[in-house]
Amino acid sequence: MEKNLFDRLVESMTQMDEIDRGEREPSREFHVDAAQVKKIRLATGLSQAAFAKRIDVPVGTLRNWEQGRRDPEGPARALLRAIHNDPEHVLAALGY
Repeated sequence: MEKNLFDRLVESMTQMDEIDRGEREPSREFHVDAAQVKKIRLATGLSQAAFAKRIDVPVGTLRNWEQGRRDPEGPARALLRAIHNDPEHVLAALGY
């Protein structure tokens, strides 16, 4: 591995650890709030029921996200970020 690449990787891990300990603010974050979830779904052209089925969550869960009663966490947030960034390919990869 190229030394410069290794040094950058080590620096990145050091920064990640500082963020995790609360010593540094993240430089980028993707916030998924109620309006963002609905915007992501609407951009796909899918109904709530169809979108929920496609991402394999109960439609009630999707409604809770869109109405701000709950926030998507972990893998759901990552999936929503992926759909936001490349809806055509991510939805195609999910099948149906």
